[in-house]
Amino acid sequence: YHFVDLPDYAQWKDKLVACCDEADVRGTFILATEGLNSTIAGPKEGVDAVLSFIRADERFADMSHRESTADHLPFHRLRIAIRPEIVTLGDPSVNPNKAVGEYVEPEDWNAIISDPDVILIDTRNDYEVEVGTFEGAIDPKTETFGQWDDYVKRRHADDKEKKVAMFCTGGIRCEKASAHMLKNGFDKVYHLKGGILNYLEKIRPEDSMWDGECFVFDHRVSVVHGLKEGECEICFGCRWPLSKEDMASSQYEPGVCCPRCAGELSSERRAGLEERH
Repeated sequence: YHFVDLPDYAQWKDKLVACCDEADVRGTFILATEGLNSTIAGPKEGVDAVLSFIRADERFADMSHRESTADHLPFHRLRIAIRPEIVTLGDPSVNPNKAVGEYVEPEDWNAIISDPDVILIDTRNDYEVEVGTFEGAIDPKTETFGQWDDYVKRRHADDKEKKVAMFCTGGIRCEKASAHMLKNGFDKVYHLKGGILNYLEKIRPEDSMWDGECFVFDHRVSVVHGLKEGECEICFGCRWPLSKEDMASSQYEPGVCCPRCAGELSSERRAGLEERH
């Protein structure tokens, strides 16, 4: 991802489609006036070609990216979305290009979150937190990032002089979250550089303070240390990540439902899921 002034964002759609088709690359792009956010997959040379194409524009010349491998293509198609924001907070005045919190490298993260004076917040959505999180982290219990502003005002109105550390999957949501907190008067805001994925890539399991797996938005569903594919699966009935306990339940039907939604599916919905499966 890269936050940058991109007034011509809509014109990128056709160019990216052509480039990805030629490179045999699939995945998701989100384009907005504030920049680009993407996860793509394909052969190594194809991914490299797409990255080179994007970085050929000087505005994206210093865009960073993270790589992991899978034994199957984790996307079925290419999807390019045009949106008001690449991370939907709902407040266009929050601009990470103007100010963000202090980046913390994965190697320094354990020390930060072990400080008893630090408030540690998981900025992700509730279903992501359930799959895994850092020890001692607060779960805001948000369903969407659009609820972040309300959460901060409701829960942390008296914490503006305290140290706040936050984290998300790949770092992009924390760019917005930290910029939002600085704009609203918080003094000491830290966020994990490169997100959980960077931590899982660089920190050995025996030194880790991460508990569980990390939810990702593709057909791998979750990853673990070394960015290896995890064991988590998704319920097609309610789209909630499934634990081993969920999948051992008598209410779990692969491709259909899980204990969370088994009693709520209409007969029509159940029939459609069974046919799809």
